[in-house]
Amino acid sequence: MSDHITEKYQLDDHQVDRIIGMAWEDRTPFDAIEYQFGLSEQEVISLMRSNLKHKSWERWRKRVSGRATKHRKLRSDLVKRFKSAAQNPTTNNRIAKKKYT
Repeated sequence: MSDHITEKYQLDDHQVDRIIGMAWEDRTPFDAIEYQFGLSEQEVISLMRSNLKHKSWERWRKRVSGRATKHRKLRSDLVKRFKSAAQNPTTNNRIAKKKYT
């Protein structure tokens, strides 16, 4: 679905899917999305609203509103990283894949 955010930032479908996935993840803060894609929290909210079904968007908003892990201001000062230590490593916004030998 095309909207002003995807046009402004020239995001392809894969990037939009990645942003939506990051926004749904509990431990990925909005700062990480801004760092990787340049979208502010309000722009992520707008992108989510235009790309999710209404009920899904409502469920997501209720879930992330006030969640300490999504907002740097609400996080503990001890947390210095964007992602959970258990999260798969990523490189240049691509998920690292296992190499079978």
